[in-house]
Amino acid sequence: MNPLEVLDQPFTLSDEHIEFFQRNRYIKLKHVLTHEALQSLNEVISQQVNELNTEAKPLEQRDTYGKAFLQLFNLWTKDDTIKSLVLSKRLGQIAAGLMQVEGVRLYHDQALFKEGGGGITPWHADQYYWPLNTDKTITAWIPLQATPLEMGPLEFSAGSHAILDGRDLSISDESEAIIQQRLRVTDFPHVIEPFETGEISFHSGWVFHRAGANTTSEVRKVMTIIYMDKEMILKEPENKGQLNDWNTWCPGAKVGEKINSPLNPVIFP
Repeated sequence: MNPLEVLDQPFTLSDEHIEFFQRNRYIKLKHVLTHEALQSLNEVISQQVNELNTEAKPLEQRDTYGKAFLQLFNLWTKDDTIKSLVLSKRLGQIAAGLMQVEGVRLYHDQALFKEGGGGITPWHADQYYWPLNTDKTITAWIPLQATPLEMGPLEFSAGSHAILDGRDLSISDESEAIIQQRLRVTDFPHVIEPFETGEISFHSGWVFHRAGANTTSEVRKVMTIIYMDKEMILKEPENKGQLNDWNTWCPGAKVGEKINSPLNPVIFP
């Protein structure tokens, strides 16, 4: 059996899963991918990251953002195996079900490799960077190996999508300090848990999240896929990040119209 066949098999999403996500705007799901599938994906994605990475500075010479991870984008356009993951019906079905939309299309993918000794990923909300007119967005965070606390797994402030403070901050030392202080005076649970092999998290664009440092000597390898409602409309960019994202991930899309560029295919149904 092809270990990647699981990518097109349906996943049983329960009413409890959907209710949990709608309330907290994040969820962790076990057994989404098999050990064999992850082994294959790990090998191929690692090869692409190694070939495409241009970061030459040693860790100690980088800023906080640079220490957080090596970052490569839209790998689905480089390799057919990665394309099968990013355009997976299984993951697209989960994304659509959790968001309660009829279908999803791709925003972009992103490999996030936190090197051994790599620093924290500061508190932030992803949608600060996205010129999208609704909150119908969701990111699949896919560890390519089991990820104990020592490797810096993703952490969530459950339900924090309700907070407006901090939405205007990019990933930085400032966002870590300001958002952390804001979250301290709320009742939103701070969820810090390891990830088992095959476990994937899904989080919405406005929920606040971070990751700890990787205190091991191994690379914490993660692939992410960002989905949006297939009817998503491009909005007028509100910052330089959103302008860059429009030009980079939605080429040719027009403000006020549905995003339907060749880089944003419908994944599900």
